[in-house]
Amino acid sequence: MTETRSAELALMRASLLLDSDPAAAARAAGEILAGHPGHPEASLLLASASRRLGQSKEAVAVLESLAEAHRDSAFMQLELGRAYAASRRTTAAIAAFRQAVALDQGLADAWHELAAQLFVTGDTRGGDTAYGHYFRLAPRPPELTDAAVALAENRLETAEALLKQRLRKAPHDVIALRMLGEIATLQENLAEAESRLTTCLALAPGYAQARYDLANLLHLQNRDTEVLPLIERLLAAEPDNIDYVSLQAHAMRLLGRITEAIALMDQAVATHPNEERAWLLYGHLLREVGQQPRAIEIYRHVIEIRPQYGNAYSALANLKTYRFSPEQVTDMRVQLSHAGLRHGERTHFEFALGKALEDEGRFEESFKHYASGNSLQRSVVPHDAQAVTSDAKLVRTLFTREFFAERSGWGSASVEPIFIVGLPRSGSTLLEQILATHSQVEGTRELVYIPALAFETMTRPNQTTSRPYPESLATLERTDFDALGARYLSRASVLRGLARPRFVDKMLGNFTHIGFIQLLFPNASIIDTRRHPLACGFSCYKQQFARGFGFTYDLSDMGRYYRDYASLMDHFDAVLPGRIYRVHYEQVVANPDGEIRKLLDYCGLPFEEQCLEFHRNRRVVQTISSEQVRRPIYTESVDQWRNYEPWLNPLKEALGDLVERYPEPRHAVK
Repeated sequence: MTETRSAELALMRASLLLDSDPAAAARAAGEILAGHPGHPEASLLLASASRRLGQSKEAVAVLESLAEAHRDSAFMQLELGRAYAASRRTTAAIAAFRQAVALDQGLADAWHELAAQLFVTGDTRGGDTAYGHYFRLAPRPPELTDAAVALAENRLETAEALLKQRLRKAPHDVIALRMLGEIATLQENLAEAESRLTTCLALAPGYAQARYDLANLLHLQNRDTEVLPLIERLLAAEPDNIDYVSLQAHAMRLLGRITEAIALMDQAVATHPNEERAWLLYGHLLREVGQQPRAIEIYRHVIEIRPQYGNAYSALANLKTYRFSPEQVTDMRVQLSHAGLRHGERTHFEFALGKALEDEGRFEESFKHYASGNSLQRSVVPHDAQAVTSDAKLVRTLFTREFFAERSGWGSASVEPIFIVGLPRSGSTLLEQILATHSQVEGTRELVYIPALAFETMTRPNQTTSRPYPESLATLERTDFDALGARYLSRASVLRGLARPRFVDKMLGNFTHIGFIQLLFPNASIIDTRRHPLACGFSCYKQQFARGFGFTYDLSDMGRYYRDYASLMDHFDAVLPGRIYRVHYEQVVANPDGEIRKLLDYCGLPFEEQCLEFHRNRRVVQTISSEQVRRPIYTESVDQWRNYEPWLNPLKEALGDLVERYPEPRHAVK
């Protein structure tokens, strides 16, 4: 064996020791250099080993000489930059890494190291850009590819197992952490998702996808004041990224800055004329401010851009007042005939076609499409009916007359909040619009603050043991409820741009939190909006919601959920007599003047004639009922469910005697 060949083999063996035993690698490199002075690869190995051993000055001395001799070597510059970084010579390190990527733009490690040093100097924009280059170049382990395929196919358990297996081997794999965050979000385990994504960004501050996922997660929780800084940072690196711009517009919208959001999307669609999602959001924003003709025009334009985009047809159907043309009905049938139509698109088309056929009076065929849409949606939006029933039982067990009596006088004295609770499609947006037309009341939206605070009661700092909600409330002191109430009002204040004395929180699911609300705000108004069980149940069944509401995609589950809800209302009527004011939608329709007067009286508000003209209120309405509440009260929707009665037996059976018990509307005396 030649002397040169022997040195190469020795160098190869020494290189294998670099990560596990840098001292041995340094000794081996020294031995090679003793026989081959100036050997470049051995000198590089010695410098790399020295850096790992904390001998950064020695490493710099060797690498400066090597880099000078090999000016065209990107790898030499990478190692020199690492040695400078270890010596805390940040400026020199950045210069070396910049030289490395200038020589070889495909050198992923150099981009990674450059990003880290730029973050040290506070250059977040430069660091994010550099990390973006690294992320696009870095190789992906096979496990992540398999997990990504499983995730795309909605095999969440398989994807989760693969990702956790990967983290056992590589605990700091940020891609695996981000994907686990995505899975937790899909499973609606939002606390877990936030923890994964926060950890991910701590390890990789420039990981744009993780930052975007976190922003989306916070947006889902209505924490939009936290969303905007994240999006602004992302936009600094990619100002034309349509996903970032769209999320920024969403956040602005929910913070009451809808004029800015519309202007933002007006510019976005001009910049991205073929981006259907941007156009769709633009249409939604215009719909919310009452520009229905322009919104319809935009939704139709979306269909022209991408005929298979079912979301656009759903948007038209959700206007409730829109009627599809025969040509559009034919187009929807054609799209549904395509075997390759994506699951989500197919779901949108099924619901939209169900609405189109309902308007044509073809109820049996309409129901078949509603049923198909619900079946598709249920496959990706699970629901545990037994868990809901069990939770309702826990609430009834905890919140007794004695429980509230022992805590009499606790909580905030504020009367500012007006809570509207109940089920979707029960007339809640109508009540909110009526109240928000009063000079002393401001409409906000469905605030997530009560559920968020409820969750926090299980995870309080300095707590040695935790108890599940609502049992966690039994461990709190009077001062705890004072503080929680103050935090709720503080968070809600961000959305009270009109600064009126009272405001509406229309988070319907708060019916499960009435006991908590009573402890926080014993003087606040609580309104239960109720609609005929079959009318409410079927109206939910024929609606594809943006997210959540898994109970609505099966008629039996819908009936059982309504029954659990009614049982909780009955319970609180018994333990807090007269505390909750119940409004029946049919009664408001039959006698609006009388019902509105009684509603205002319950809330401690003087009657104002303008509340009868609620449809003239130009406020932003963000729910799917936005167009309905811009019309005077009408009776057409009260008995629409009767057209589908032959197919509602599963709903009837699950409801039990609630249908018979529901009160008949009393019309106003002429």
